[in-house]
Amino acid sequence: MRAFDRFAPAALGLGGFILFLVAVEILVRVGVINGYIVPLPSAVLVALGRVVAEEGVLPRFLLTAGESLAAGLLVAGIGIPTGILLFRFNLLRRATENWVAAFAAAPIVLVYPLFLVIFGRSSWTIIAIGTIAGLPPVVLKTLEGFSGVRPVLIRVGESFNLTGWQQFRTILFPAAVPTIFAGLRLGLIFAMINVVGVEFLINFGGLGPLINELSERYDMPGTYAAICFVVLVSVLFFLAVERVERWLRPAS
Repeated sequence: MRAFDRFAPAALGLGGFILFLVAVEILVRVGVINGYIVPLPSAVLVALGRVVAEEGVLPRFLLTAGESLAAGLLVAGIGIPTGILLFRFNLLRRATENWVAAFAAAPIVLVYPLFLVIFGRSSWTIIAIGTIAGLPPVVLKTLEGFSGVRPVLIRVGESFNLTGWQQFRTILFPAAVPTIFAGLRLGLIFAMINVVGVEFLINFGGLGPLINELSERYDMPGTYAAICFVVLVSVLFFLAVERVERWLRPAS
C-alpha cells in the first residue's frame, strides 16, 4: 500500500500526459489542430534525436542550465536574507513591501537594452535579468513565512530562555521553510522564463537562440523539441529544490 501511495501520483501524471499527447496527435491528424502551428507529437519525438545530433544541444543545454543555476542561487542568496531583514525591521517592511509586490508584476524583460549597456551581450545580462525577475516572490514569501509563525511557538522558545539566534534556528526558520520554498519555486519559474526569454531576444546563450534559429527555419518539430529541453531544465531544478527542502525538513 505504501508503494502504491508513493508511485500512484507519478504514474497518474505520466499517464495523463501520454493521453494528452495521443489526443493532440489525433486532433492534428484529423485537421482539428493546424499542423503548421502544432506539429505531431510523434514528429517532435523524432526531432529530439535530430536536435541532439545536429544542433549541438548538449552544450546549449548546459549553458542555459548554468545561467539558470546562477540566477537561482542569487535569487535565494539575496531574496531570503532580504525577506528576513523586512521581517526584523517593521518600519522597513512598511516602507518597501508594497514596492516589492508591485515590482513582481513589472515586465523586467523589457529593460534588457539597459542591461546590455551595463553588462554587454553576455551571460551576465541574462543572469542579472533572471535574478531581478525572481527576487520579489522569494522576498515576499520569506516575509510571509516568518510572519506566519504561530506566536505560541515563540512563547515556548522564550520559556526555555532561547537566545535570538537559537529561536531563529530552532523555531522561526523551520516553521517558515515550507512558505520560503514556495517562494523559491515561484522565483525559479520567473528566473528561468526570463533567462530563456532574454537568450531568445539577444540571440545569445544556450537554448533560447536555438529555439529562435529553428523557428526562423520553420522547423516546428525541432522548435518544440528544443522547448522540451527547456522543460527538462525546469524539471531538474524543481527536483533539486524538493530535495533541499526535504533535507531541511527531515521530519516531513
